[in-house]
Amino acid sequence: MRGPARKAVITATALKVFAEKGYHGTSLGDIATAAGVARTVLYDHFPSKRVLLLAVMQEENASLVEYIGSRIAGSGSPEERMRSTIDAYFSFAQSRPDARKLLFDHFAEDDPEIRTVRQGIRESRTQAAMALLAGDIRSVGVEPHEPIAEAMVELIINGLDGVAQWWERHPDMPKPMLVEGAMRLLWSGLGSQR
Repeated sequence: MRGPARKAVITATALKVFAEKGYHGTSLGDIATAAGVARTVLYDHFPSKRVLLLAVMQEENASLVEYIGSRIAGSGSPEERMRSTIDAYFSFAQSRPDARKLLFDHFAEDDPEIRTVRQGIRESRTQAAMALLAGDIRSVGVEPHEPIAEAMVELIINGLDGVAQWWERHPDMPKPMLVEGAMRLLWSGLGSQR
């Protein structure tokens, strides 16, 4: 196996093991064994467990932003794009549960560098969503550069992820029902029927 392919196997395996065991519960030996490579081969690509975790987090966040971003910026009315975006996030959570868990679930990480990178990833994800939603944010009377715009985007991101976590505990719920429920709240609002 060539270097890039081996590196891809290592990062895919690391994602699964980190999501399952957390950072502190995972050793590089665990990842090497699960990936079917010698530990020395793993070190050829990643000098430490921290570097490997950070690389996996960056890679998975980029995948998420690309996947969701294409729906936010897609064609259709704002309502259709919101529905498509919600559906895309739930599809990502369903098809990539380890990535969702690694990116959003809170692990007991006492490493300041990991916390800093995790916060940076979160902020970059929020900024990317704000840029893509700028026109829609303006349509509700808020300028995208205002701090409340960032809070609104955080509400959407974390709200959808909260539903995805709930869905993990209630897997019998059909995804279309989740999308419809989220749309009722996010698009129509709780007070719109009064």
